[in-house]
Amino acid sequence: MHHRIVIVGGGTAGISVAARLRRAGEDDVVLIDPASVHYYQPLWTLVGAGISDMARTSRPESSVMPKGVQWIQDAVVEFDPDARLVKTASGARITYDVLILCPGLELAWDAVPGLEQAMATPFAASNYAPALAPKNAELVRRFRGGEALFAAPTSPIKCPGAPQKATYLACDYWRRSGNLANMNVTYATGAGGIFGVPEFARVLEAVVERYGIQTRFSHELVEVDPDAREATFEIVGPSGKTRETLNYDLLHVAPPQRAPKFVRDSELSGPGPFGWVPVDRDRLMHVRYPEVYSLGDVCDAPTSKTGAAIRRQAPVVVANVLATLSGREPTARYDGYAACPFTTARGKMLLAEFDYSLTPHPTIPLINTQRERYDMWLVKRFGLPAFYWNVLLRGRG
Repeated sequence: MHHRIVIVGGGTAGISVAARLRRAGEDDVVLIDPASVHYYQPLWTLVGAGISDMARTSRPESSVMPKGVQWIQDAVVEFDPDARLVKTASGARITYDVLILCPGLELAWDAVPGLEQAMATPFAASNYAPALAPKNAELVRRFRGGEALFAAPTSPIKCPGAPQKATYLACDYWRRSGNLANMNVTYATGAGGIFGVPEFARVLEAVVERYGIQTRFSHELVEVDPDAREATFEIVGPSGKTRETLNYDLLHVAPPQRAPKFVRDSELSGPGPFGWVPVDRDRLMHVRYPEVYSLGDVCDAPTSKTGAAIRRQAPVVVANVLATLSGREPTARYDGYAACPFTTARGKMLLAEFDYSLTPHPTIPLINTQRERYDMWLVKRFGLPAFYWNVLLRGRG
C-alpha cells in the first residue's frame, strides 16, 4: 500500500494532526494505531486524588478518529526510512510520501529494579497508569500516618509537573481530614529544583512550605525493595555519587519513560537510552529524513511533554508537511510553548506557561495565572477536558 501521508500514533498528536490535514483538504491520510480506547490523560491526576472518575477520561478510539482518515488498527513493528516503508504486526507494508511520527512513549517500569513489583503491593501506586490511578486515590484515602514518599525521575516524562500535583493533592486531602500532622511527606526528584522557571518556582516553594513537604533534589530513584518498603536514590553531588535509602508506607512514583521499542530499534531514533526522535526543534522535521516529521511525547524537542505543547506543535507540523508535499521549503516554526496546570489543592491551580527561553508565556488575558486561583481550577477540571474532546481533537484549537 502506498499513501500520501502516514501518521503513526492515534493519541493527542496523531488525531489532532489528522483532523487538521483533513480540514486542509488532504484526502489520502492514513493513521496507524492498535488502540481501541483513547484517553484524556491529564485528568488522571484528579482520578488519583479521588476527585474524578476514570470513566470520564476515556472514549472509544473510533469516536475520535477524523472522518475521511483511514484508520489501520494495527501495531507498527519496523521502519525502513530509506525506502519510506512502515511494516505492521499483521504483515502490512505501507509506503509514504510523508511520515508523521507521534506514537507517544512507554512507561519504563523495568528501568528501576523492584519498581514494577512494588506497584503490585498495597503500598504503592502511580497516576501514570490507568489501572493504578484509582488505586492511588484509595491509598491516599486510607492512609492515616507514616512515611509518604513521592518520587520523579530527572529524565523527560510526560507532564513533568504531575508528580508534584499528586503530592500536593494528597497533602490537601490529609490536611482537610485532619491527618497531615501524622504524615512525614517527602518529594524526591532527580531534578535540581522544584521548577525550572523562577516565577513559578517561587509559588511552588510556598506550596511545599505550606504542607510541610520535605524536598530532596538531585535524587534519582534507582531501586525499590517492596518487601522492606524501601526506596534507594542515587545523589549526584560535588564530591560524586552517593546513595540514600528511604522507608515508605505509601509510595507514588512517576516511572522513567522512553520511546516505544519499534522507534528505539529504528533508524529514526536518536542516541541515548530513551530513543527520542531527533528533530529540528523549530520546524519539527527529522534531522536526517526531511520527509519525516515528529511531534508530541516521542520527539526530542527540548520542551515539556504536554498536551499544550502538542496544541502548538500540530499546526506547525501540518503547515510544514503541506509545504514538503508541494515542494516548498518548510517555514512554520514552533517556539517551544508548553503549559503545566499545577493543581496545588482542591480548588486551586497555578497555570505555568513558558517557551524555549524558559520565561513565562501567558496566553490568557486580563487575569494573573501565575498564582493559585479557583477559576483556573475550574478550567482544569471542566474547561480543558471539554476543549480537548470538542476542539483540539477536531483540529480546531
